[in-house]
Amino acid sequence: MGCGPSKRPKESATPEAKPSSASAEHLALASETPFTVSEVESLYELFNKLSTSVIKDALIHKEELQLALFQNSKKNNLFLDRMFDLFDIKRNGHIEFEEFVRSLAVFHPKTPDAVKASYAFKLYDLRQTGYIERVELKEMVLALLSESELNLSEDIVEMIVDKTFAEVDAKGEGRIDEEEWKDYVAKNPLMLKNMTLPYLMDITTSFPSFVLKGEAHD
Repeated sequence: MGCGPSKRPKESATPEAKPSSASAEHLALASETPFTVSEVESLYELFNKLSTSVIKDALIHKEELQLALFQNSKKNNLFLDRMFDLFDIKRNGHIEFEEFVRSLAVFHPKTPDAVKASYAFKLYDLRQTGYIERVELKEMVLALLSESELNLSEDIVEMIVDKTFAEVDAKGEGRIDEEEWKDYVAKNPLMLKNMTLPYLMDITTSFPSFVLKGEAHD
């Protein structure tokens, strides 16, 4: 999955950079994502931590991603399910390192909003029909509210869904296509707030908090 325009590997000529020691895979990923070679190598270390937290096979399984994010490998979470499905580009039930890097690249601050908007659309398109149906939007709203531990009445949830559809479904077809979604996001950039992870700008100096959570279960 492309994550923005291709570019040459990025590295400074500092002693710690050592681009010559990087693997061909790491160099390729650095050339095709917003990450530098050093950052790809740091992501490899992160990947290794996550991929051995439950099953020690150098692959990230759903329960390992769940454990890293929520400190609970058994919790049902629709948003997590969709994230895992999109990270699992090859659709083989686990996340490989290349998939991990390319998927995280979508959340990089330097990745264009158009890429983030397209990815967010896929998150909400639960049944992968190319449209966001009303029931899908409601399911995601309920899942996000649950994760935030917000309990809203059925009437308020219905109001949120109705208001969103009234604003987004410009063609009045009772479903949202990707063009309508992107137009809406362009007018409401805060919709993409959760699609950017600031720590990815400085991944070589510190890992995000969820890695520390995962380490407690190694």
